[in-house]
Amino acid sequence: MSRILTPANIEAAPVAAQAQLEAVNQQLGVVPNLFRLIANSPSALEGYLGMSGALAKGSLPAQTRERIALAVAQVNGCDYCLSAHTYLGKNLAKLSDAEIAANRHGGSLDPKAEAAVRFAVKVVRERGHVSDADVQAVRMADYDDAQIVEIVQHVALNTWTNYINEVAKTEIDFPAAQALAA
Repeated sequence: MSRILTPANIEAAPVAAQAQLEAVNQQLGVVPNLFRLIANSPSALEGYLGMSGALAKGSLPAQTRERIALAVAQVNGCDYCLSAHTYLGKNLAKLSDAEIAANRHGGSLDPKAEAAVRFAVKVVRERGHVSDADVQAVRMADYDDAQIVEIVQHVALNTWTNYINEVAKTEIDFPAAQALAA
């Protein structure tokens, strides 16, 4: 059970958040618990949706964005986000089970995406204190400065959702992700 109120539906959310939740419903066909939870603060919901929308227009492919989300959720131990991004990775980004497992282990089966995921994991684990060699490695995989900034922003946004879900103990409303084999 969530430690922070999750409005049962759009109408139960604060009035100032209802239009934003309706937009989520239009886009996804459902309003996941995370969005309704965040709607407790219409400003936080606006910020989250704004950042998500802006990053979706960036130069990183959707598959790479999902790979990063999976890796970050794994490092941060967020079962809600692991479940959500496993579902989204399979069904929207069309990632294979093997790719999702590789992402959760901090890598990728795709050589270019491998560099982005490894860099994202390093950013999380080192709390941004990466080395020159770490930045050079992602550049050598043909990521430009704008894409490096986007990788870091995806880490930040996903870390925030990991943290809010862990603080709230948000009820998982996606198929539960399986634990990784040792």
